[in-house]
Amino acid sequence: MRGGVTIQGRLVARPLAPISKRTAPGLHPLAFGGDRDGLLYVPAGYRPDQPAPLALMLHGAGGDARGGLAPFQPLADNAGLLLLATDSRQQSWDVIRGGFGPDVAFIDQALAWTFAHCAVDPGRVAAEGFSDGASYALSLAITNGELFTHVIAFSPGFVAPAGYEGHPRIYISHGIGDRVLPIDSCSRKLVPRLKRSGYDVLYKEFDGPHTVPPEIAREALAWFLEK
Repeated sequence: MRGGVTIQGRLVARPLAPISKRTAPGLHPLAFGGDRDGLLYVPAGYRPDQPAPLALMLHGAGGDARGGLAPFQPLADNAGLLLLATDSRQQSWDVIRGGFGPDVAFIDQALAWTFAHCAVDPGRVAAEGFSDGASYALSLAITNGELFTHVIAFSPGFVAPAGYEGHPRIYISHGIGDRVLPIDSCSRKLVPRLKRSGYDVLYKEFDGPHTVPPEIAREALAWFLEK
């Protein structure tokens, strides 16, 4: 299998010509993670001769891959969007517990498997997440900006990259009434820091709690797919 994690949270897997030419539309379990695994969603109309955009979908604390797909799965067929969702190795992602480790290795394996089975457009690869998954998406994508072109972070708490590579574009949303990760101590501090560091950030606040409203998901996906 192509891929394999290097030090400092770096991902090795990259989009290449897929080995498999017959990956059918629908939901595919990765089937190499034991009790904590992952899912690949291939949209209706996928064609191996037309590389498709890909979003890596990262769930919140206590969640799983199926829940991680939720923001974009209803929109994926119309968008022609590949979705890869993985389960964190423990209750939440490794960087939340102090540093990159086994989750990076598993994500790298899952990405390598996806690239071997589907044609992926290297110019449209996003890391997406909600809550802890949003913090992880930001941290992972900034560390691996040569792979990820975009980051979509719904209600993030923080960012903790192991390094800086490239300049992925960033979309962040946060609910004004969020009581899980309060907006004042999270996105309202995080967004200015990212902008000062030179990142192109589109930031949207909405009147609501700790959630991803459908209209925010639609807007974020349109932003990712725009030319």
